Amino acid sequence: MLYAIISQDRKNSLEQRLAARPDHLQRLKQLRSEGRLILAGPHPAIDSSDPGPAGFTGSLVVAEFSSIEDAQQWADSDPYITANVYQQVMVKPFKMVLP
Repeated sequence: MLYAIISQDRKNSLEQRLAARPDHLQRLKQLRSEGRLILAGPHPAIDSSDPGPAGFTGSLVVAEFSSIEDAQQWADSDPYITANVYQQVMVKPFKMVLP
Protein backbone atom coordinates (compact mmCIF):
# COMPACT_ATOMS: atom_id res chain seq x y z
CA MET A 1 0.00 0.00 0.00
CA LEU A 2 1.04 3.60 -0.49
CA TYR A 3 1.75 5.90 2.44
CA ALA A 4 2.25 9.66 2.64
CA ILE A 5 5.00 10.78 4.97
CA ILE A 6 4.37 14.43 5.78
CA SER A 7 7.11 16.16 7.75
CA GLN A 8 7.31 19.60 9.28
CA ASP A 9 10.71 21.28 9.78
CA ARG A 10 11.82 23.00 12.95
CA LYS A 11 12.36 26.73 12.56
CA ASN A 12 15.89 27.73 11.60
CA SER A 13 16.89 24.17 10.66
CA LEU A 14 18.23 24.89 7.17
CA GLU A 15 21.87 24.33 8.16
CA GLN A 16 21.07 20.94 9.68
CA ARG A 17 18.91 20.06 6.65
CA LEU A 18 21.72 20.81 4.21
CA ALA A 19 24.23 18.79 6.24
CA ALA A 20 21.96 15.72 6.43
CA ARG A 21 20.66 15.99 2.86
CA PRO A 22 23.07 13.51 1.19
CA ASP A 23 22.08 10.72 3.61
CA HIS A 24 18.40 11.65 3.31
CA LEU A 25 18.58 11.50 -0.49
CA GLN A 26 20.42 8.17 -0.42
CA ARG A 27 17.48 6.57 1.38
CA LEU A 28 15.06 8.00 -1.17
CA LYS A 29 17.23 6.73 -4.04
CA GLN A 30 17.10 3.27 -2.46
CA LEU A 31 13.28 3.38 -2.42
CA ARG A 32 13.35 4.52 -6.06
CA SER A 33 15.69 1.69 -7.09
CA GLU A 34 13.28 -0.76 -5.44
CA GLY A 35 10.40 0.73 -7.48
CA ARG A 36 8.61 1.89 -4.32
CA LEU A 37 8.97 5.67 -4.51
CA ILE A 38 6.09 7.60 -6.10
CA LEU A 39 7.29 11.13 -5.30
CA ALA A 40 9.38 13.05 -2.82
CA GLY A 41 10.36 16.63 -2.21
CA PRO A 42 10.54 19.55 0.18
CA HIS A 43 8.08 22.39 0.78
CA PRO A 44 9.90 25.72 0.12
CA ALA A 45 9.27 28.36 2.78
CA ILE A 46 8.56 30.93 0.06
CA ASP A 47 6.91 30.76 -3.34
CA SER A 48 10.08 29.73 -5.18
CA SER A 49 11.64 26.46 -6.29
CA ASP A 50 14.94 27.78 -4.87
CA PRO A 51 14.08 29.47 -1.56
CA GLY A 52 17.71 30.22 -0.70
CA PRO A 53 18.17 31.26 2.94
CA ALA A 54 14.38 31.15 3.54
CA GLY A 55 14.76 27.37 3.52
CA PHE A 56 11.97 24.85 3.75
CA THR A 57 8.97 24.15 5.97
CA GLY A 58 8.92 20.38 5.56
CA SER A 59 8.81 17.47 3.14
CA LEU A 60 6.46 15.02 1.47
CA VAL A 61 7.27 11.43 0.53
CA VAL A 62 4.76 9.06 -1.06
CA ALA A 63 6.04 5.51 -1.23
CA GLU A 64 4.97 1.89 -1.03
CA PHE A 65 5.43 -0.04 2.22
CA SER A 66 4.03 -3.38 3.39
CA SER A 67 2.29 -1.77 6.38
CA ILE A 68 1.81 1.53 8.17
CA GLU A 69 4.19 0.24 10.85
CA ASP A 70 6.91 -0.29 8.23
CA ALA A 71 6.27 3.18 6.80
CA GLN A 72 6.46 4.71 10.29
CA GLN A 73 9.68 2.84 11.07
CA TRP A 74 11.22 4.07 7.80
CA ALA A 75 10.13 7.64 8.57
CA ASP A 76 11.44 7.45 12.14
CA SER A 77 14.91 6.47 10.90
CA ASP A 78 15.24 9.39 8.47
CA PRO A 79 18.56 11.28 8.79
CA TYR A 80 16.56 14.50 9.15
CA ILE A 81 15.19 13.11 12.43
CA THR A 82 18.71 12.44 13.75
CA ALA A 83 19.87 15.88 12.56
CA ASN A 84 16.95 17.54 14.39
CA VAL A 85 15.48 18.99 11.19
CA TYR A 86 11.97 17.60 11.59
CA GLN A 87 9.69 18.87 14.32
CA GLN A 88 6.84 16.53 13.42
CA VAL A 89 6.32 13.56 11.10
CA MET A 90 2.93 12.15 10.17
CA VAL A 91 2.45 8.87 8.28
CA LYS A 92 -0.91 8.27 6.61
CA PRO A 93 -2.24 5.69 4.15
CA PHE A 94 -2.51 7.18 0.68
CA LYS A 95 -4.79 6.12 -2.17
CA MET A 96 -3.54 7.35 -5.53
CA VAL A 97 -6.40 8.16 -7.88
CA LEU A 98 -4.63 10.13 -10.63
CA PRO A 99 -2.70 10.24 -12.89
